Parts: sequence; C-alpha cells; structure tokens
Amino acid sequence: MTDPQPTPSFAAIVVAAGKGLRAGGETPKQFRHWRGKPLLRHSVETLASAGASPLIIVVSDDGEDTARAALSGVVAVKFITGGETRQVSVRKGLEAIERECPENVLIHDAARPDLPRAVIKRLLTALAAHSGAIPVLPVVDSLAIAHESGTMEGSADRDRLKRVQTPQAFRYAEILRAHRNWAGDPIAGDDAQVLAQNGGTVALVEGDERLRKITYSEDFMTSPASPLFRIGQGFDVHRLVEGEELWLCGVKIEHDKGLSGHSDADVALHAITDAVLGAIGDGDIGTHFPPGDPQWSGARSGRFLEHAVEIARDAGYTVGNIDLTIICEAPKIGPHRPAMRAEVARLAALDEAAVSIKATTTERLGFTGRGEGIAAQAIVSLTRTEQS
Repeated sequence: MTDPQPTPSFAAIVVAAGKGLRAGGETPKQFRHWRGKPLLRHSVETLASAGASPLIIVVSDDGEDTARAALSGVVAVKFITGGETRQVSVRKGLEAIERECPENVLIHDAARPDLPRAVIKRLLTALAAHSGAIPVLPVVDSLAIAHESGTMEGSADRDRLKRVQTPQAFRYAEILRAHRNWAGDPIAGDDAQVLAQNGGTVALVEGDERLRKITYSEDFMTSPASPLFRIGQGFDVHRLVEGEELWLCGVKIEHDKGLSGHSDADVALHAITDAVLGAIGDGDIGTHFPPGDPQWSGARSGRFLEHAVEIARDAGYTVGNIDLTIICEAPKIGPHRPAMRAEVARLAALDEAAVSIKATTTERLGFTGRGEGIAAQAIVSLTRTEQS
C-alpha cells in the first residue's frame, strides 16, 4: 500500500544506457551507490511499487549484466539494448512494449533517483486531457543572454521559462507515433519535444526539487541539511464496544468486546502510523486516510502503516526501530505478543529485534482502567539511508 487513491495503469521506460562520465570514476553513474544502493535501483523500485507494467530498462550493449545485478530482486523488469543517442534508446524501449499496447507510458532517466509518487500521479492525471505531460519547476534566478564576447547581451523573461524534469508521461500510441514520424537527426533534448514536433499537446505539471539530476561526483554526497536520525511519537485511543472484532497490531484477538472506529480501529497500528508520519513531518493518519471517507470503512490498519513507511522511504529514510506500549486492563497482551511483534515487523519491513511491544494498565484508573477503551503510545526512529 503506497497511495490512498489508485494510480491509473501505465508502462515505464527507464533510460540507463549512458556512460555518466561527468560524475567521475570508471563505473557509469547509474550503477554507482547513492543512499545505500545503486542509483538506478531507486527510481525503478518506485515505479515498480507504483504499478508500472511492463517496466523496461534500456541499457548499453555491454551494460545488461551490471544492470541485472543492480536490480536483483526487483520483479517484472525487462532489459533491452539502447542506441547511439537517448532518442534512439527511447524509441527502442517504446517498440519493445508495442505488443502489450499500454494506454500510458512514463519515460524516466536513471540519473533522477528520488522519484516522489505524487509526481507520478500528477503526470498520469494530466493525460486525461493531454497527450503528454512533463514535471516542471520555476526558474528562480534572473537570466542573462550571453554575447559570444562573454558580456551580457540582454535578459530573458524567467516567468515564461521552466526547468524540465523526468519522468515524462505520454499516451503510449501517440508518443510511439511521434518517434516513428521524427524526420531529423535523433538528437531531441527530450521526448516532450518529439511529441510537440508531431502536433501533440504537452501539459506542465508541478515537479519536485527532490527530482534533481545526479550529474557530478559531489551530487552523490547526501545533503548535510538532512538529519541522520528522526524521531516521532504517536498516541491513539479507541472505545471498546460489544459486537466488534478486536484487532491489535494486525492480529485478531478473541475478546467479549472490540474496538470501535471507521477502519478496523487497530489502536496500536494507528499509534505506530502516526509516529512514522510524525517523524517524517507529513501529517497524521487522518490526513492520509480521512475518517469520513467511505473507502476506508473497515479497512485493515496494516495498509495505513505500510503507506507511512513508504512515505518515509520516499524521503530517504527507513524505520530504525519501533517501541509500542498498549494500555488496557483486558485482554492480556502477553500471549499475543509474539504474533503482534512478527506482524508489525512485516508491515514496517523490519527485523523483529527492532520491534518492542509492551503492555501496562492504569491500576483501574480512568477509561482504560474501567475497561471502556484501549490506548496505545508509540515511539519510532527513522534512519537516513546512506550511500555505501
């Protein structure tokens, strides 16, 4: 679970056939490590988890083995050999999926590893009204037109200029036709230019600064403004009522009462979810899964935690550990603790040793002491994913 709203179906092509010499070293930059894994792997994992199918990786004629190693374990990836220019490589990628006839396709550069899911959704949404869509950012600096002598010749209107990013999104049939109709040398700057040359309309959607391109060796350095660790805490309460199932930490527990809520009311997973969202600074569970939205009626709370973990991962963090305290008089938590611990670890992609689940009472004081409800409190640490 990575997004509360479904994403329209799409194919994806990731161009990874370049040499990347400006980044330094003998290894092409798309295979160098950034935040703990090969640069290429970051965006491919995001596209795969967003539902890209088919997912094509375009590599150089001697790069397939390296690419396969970099993407080991990523399912449903197909490799093809590119051409002499990026434009030729993209056309080969498009033609490789012609038999599948996807409705939409995203074309992305491996050198942009930090791909927010929100950008993918904005691009695909724009295709309902346009044959293409590209993510852009404003130009914030003043612009000067340079004379060949090295002096300023004039200025440019920055309000009419945009910085273009990838992925770029297209209706598949139209971008394939545009590539096949291209009459000049195959050296277009990007695929939006190819589509526009063939009469297609290209929508501009909001990009993201996280989608910066890794170009030089210093770009592989993690920003010092991003802390190594982040901490979040979450607290939640639900009322105990008759006639409801009791779910705690994703485990169904036999009890004479259950927790009341819009979803399955798993107070423990709600507290952990809020702790993860708090650590990354992205709202709370109600922000992402509004209690008034009927689609979440009776939903399993494990989906909420997986969503929060994915948000943290998109921001460059993984969950370090979880410390949960469940506050109630009954039921007894001890007999269920192993199963709870295993399920929380699975949902958060953690080793069980990094998950602590404790239980306490309030000595029969307050609503929990009277058996009217159950409360839970969680503390979560996030660790910045470093390059290796």
